[in-house]
Amino acid sequence: MPSRFELPDPRSAEGDVVAVGGDLSPGTILHAYRRGMFPMNLPDGHLGWWSPVERAVIPLEGLRITRSLRQSTRRYHVSLDESFEAVIENCAYAYRPDSWITDEVIDAYTELHDLGWAHSVEVWDTDGELVGGLYGVAIGGLFAGESMFHQARDASKVALVHLVVLMNRGGVLLDVQWQTPHLESMGAVIIGRDAYLQRLPLALSVPGPFADGDDG
Repeated sequence: MPSRFELPDPRSAEGDVVAVGGDLSPGTILHAYRRGMFPMNLPDGHLGWWSPVERAVIPLEGLRITRSLRQSTRRYHVSLDESFEAVIENCAYAYRPDSWITDEVIDAYTELHDLGWAHSVEVWDTDGELVGGLYGVAIGGLFAGESMFHQARDASKVALVHLVVLMNRGGVLLDVQWQTPHLESMGAVIIGRDAYLQRLPLALSVPGPFADGDDG
């Protein structure tokens, strides 16, 4: 499913937005991730392709787990790809009415999930209720985290711990886009766009911990 669009080199952009327009077809989205970009609407509603100048990642050996978080990991049940649509819908709801996760984004990433490219980590409480999770796109040894949510203490952090454990089984690069206080507390660091783009080819070249979907 090749893209109908050729996205520019992010190094040519002065700011975080590299290009505007295109579509959210699987081929276009995967093409963007392979070039170090991801889609998100601009304030005016147009589709933008972003590659943050201050790109942030979580080093796979640098995750910070506090004693209380370690206890929380034993409090919940964690699953992989059991309820992708519920996770992305909860992520969208968490940011409403200003969510960038529109219905079109939900449809596009759900299709990527059906094709084997997008994945979710779900966190369940002892009553079997979904209380946290995250989702993102995996290509080879790259996992590009898109969003997370929680409805119970530490639930999103537990999802991230599970993801890092999984990524340490063959992953190379865990992209979290921008630094936030929440992610920084977990060990995220800013490496910058140039360093991210330098690391990306190696990450894409290895099999990684996820089974890739159809060739994009």
